[in-house]
Amino acid sequence: MNKQTLFRLYSSLIVLFFFVSGCSNMDTKTNISQPKMDLLVSTEWLSEHINDPDLVVLDSTVIVKMDENGMSNISGKARYDEGHIPNTRFADLKGALSSHNNSLDFVMPTPEQFAKAIGELGVSNTSRVVVYSADNHVWATRLWWMLRWAGLEQVAVLDGGLNAWKAEGRPISTEASNHQPSVFKLALRPELIADRKEVFDAISNDKVNIIDALPPASYNGKFSMYARPGHIPTATNMPTSDLINESGRFKSLEELDMRQEGERNERVITYCGGGVAATGAAFVLHRLGFKDVAVYMGSLQEWAPNPENPMTTEVNTQE
Repeated sequence: MNKQTLFRLYSSLIVLFFFVSGCSNMDTKTNISQPKMDLLVSTEWLSEHINDPDLVVLDSTVIVKMDENGMSNISGKARYDEGHIPNTRFADLKGALSSHNNSLDFVMPTPEQFAKAIGELGVSNTSRVVVYSADNHVWATRLWWMLRWAGLEQVAVLDGGLNAWKAEGRPISTEASNHQPSVFKLALRPELIADRKEVFDAISNDKVNIIDALPPASYNGKFSMYARPGHIPTATNMPTSDLINESGRFKSLEELDMRQEGERNERVITYCGGGVAATGAAFVLHRLGFKDVAVYMGSLQEWAPNPENPMTTEVNTQE
């Protein structure tokens, strides 16, 4: 083989190398550049994208009942079976998505339990997920927060939930989702969850803001479902009911922003009764650009029974 032939062969190999490398890079970029979703998606958006192969839609409904014995909550699976958005899978916040080794309600499952449960729902690390609930948006924001805690970034809440979908005459299905389970690998973000000690320390820390997401009557101590009335000292009140308009959708960011003060980079901890409504406040704060928001998952069901944890019914100008 002469030099000229060797040169041509060598040149061809170089061209082939760069072509293969380029294809490889393009594949990598394609995998990385998933279509982006907003944190809050409309019924119109979901209707257009519901058949996207990477989109998983989850119904996280929990039913709240009031009777002479007080308030109780049960799994929304029966409501799901009666009718849900097509292709939706039921995510049971009262079942596999909660720990049952505790007397308290809605205790966070172990990371491994959570990863297994959402993997069985067909959620993988490359999935885009839309969460909705019937009647009350906080069940959707609770699962939204948990998915982000587990490390999934591409997750959104359906604005208005199932009620908005039905009100617009969109299709409803009674068929169970036919999906394959996936493997979800945890990339935990522990900073999204606050514990009792962090909340206790935050009371005396001017750089940490505590937000009570319960109704004003609870915050002011005029009504209580927990061991003691009132709120955690220094907490401000941000009732989740104030975040929703008459149609059941979230108020505009402009309207919500007018109600919120504070440095967007400071730590914020939200709480409620059992770490559910607090996620609604956390969801809105996140959308408003607050960068360091955590939810106290134990909330008043853990805090109030312990007399070492201070509570107050006083509201002053700093609160």
